[in-house]
Amino acid sequence: MMLKYLVEKEFRQLFRNPFLPRMILMFPLMILLFLPLAANFEVKNINLVVVDNDRGSSSNALMNKITSSGYFHLIAVADNYREALTYIELDKADVLLEIPVSFEKSLIKEQSADVMISINAVNGTKGAFGRSYLAGIIGDFSSQLRIAWIGSGDRSPVPSFSTIGLFKFNPHLQYPVFMVPALMVMLMTMICGFLPALNIVGEKEKGTMEQMNVTPVKKFTLILSKLIPYWIIGFIVLTIGFIIARIAYGLFPVGDVYTIYIYSSVFILGISGFGLVISNYAKTLQQAMFMMFFFIITFIFMSGLYTPISSMPDWAQFISRFVPLRYMIEVLRMVYLKGSSFGDLITRLYALTGFALFFNGWAVLSYRKVS
Repeated sequence: MMLKYLVEKEFRQLFRNPFLPRMILMFPLMILLFLPLAANFEVKNINLVVVDNDRGSSSNALMNKITSSGYFHLIAVADNYREALTYIELDKADVLLEIPVSFEKSLIKEQSADVMISINAVNGTKGAFGRSYLAGIIGDFSSQLRIAWIGSGDRSPVPSFSTIGLFKFNPHLQYPVFMVPALMVMLMTMICGFLPALNIVGEKEKGTMEQMNVTPVKKFTLILSKLIPYWIIGFIVLTIGFIIARIAYGLFPVGDVYTIYIYSSVFILGISGFGLVISNYAKTLQQAMFMMFFFIITFIFMSGLYTPISSMPDWAQFISRFVPLRYMIEVLRMVYLKGSSFGDLITRLYALTGFALFFNGWAVLSYRKVS
């Protein structure tokens, strides 16, 4: 009965602040509608400058093929390499392609020709992708020329083979499909982690915590009463995320929705318990916000939200094992995209349960109740 009144108090305190209910509704809307479109690692609109020393039909065909790919934007055709290099130095161009004087002549006589690619590698990711895209386009152009020449001659065609890619789980390679499930986890973390972190320390500053300390309420009951409201809020945020993903991106879990809710219930308890631990140790709201901000940023970058964990150094992969977001992001992506079942994800459930027990037990033990 005491727990019922404490939970009611928490809800009244939550809705007394008109900003928090609006944030709970608007924050998922803003994040899921705009961030998947902005946080896109697909590299396009690469600025290209070309030095065409040959000015033949083959070099023109190569430039047309590059610009028609949709990845490159031709900003200039320079007269010489030094002039083209100034575009790189002024950050007006990302890639420089130099076609030699004897390009078409070498293709006809020697059936091979060299071109030079210079990359602006200040942005290493864009430079690497630009070089890869351009090399692939040039290689495809070379294959087309070879096939055309073989077909026009008297020689019998050389046997060849082709490959057809089959993209499982994300057939159109759309980046939002990969990002939206992970962003739902980030939303639950931000709301169900930050709000509990500000709860107890906020009551300390208002003086209401001193009144609670002189009541016969046990520490476990008090911590539980503060977890339940954010547990419910977490489900609301997740449901809003499902609706937005369905309407805006046409995404719906391939697997069982109830599997996501079961795993989310454990994850929300764990991240809310972590927020309460921060709130127990912080003396002011500013301290709680800075501490929580530090850990949340660390969790986000170590969770595989933006970069694959397998690409991280060994020490970073080891640290990521202690990040709850990692396991929940894996759950949502696997259920959403692959249709994984409850049993396929059981090891993640063990990890999330361990985090929930650890953080909530720590929250109960670290709360100093003076009666």
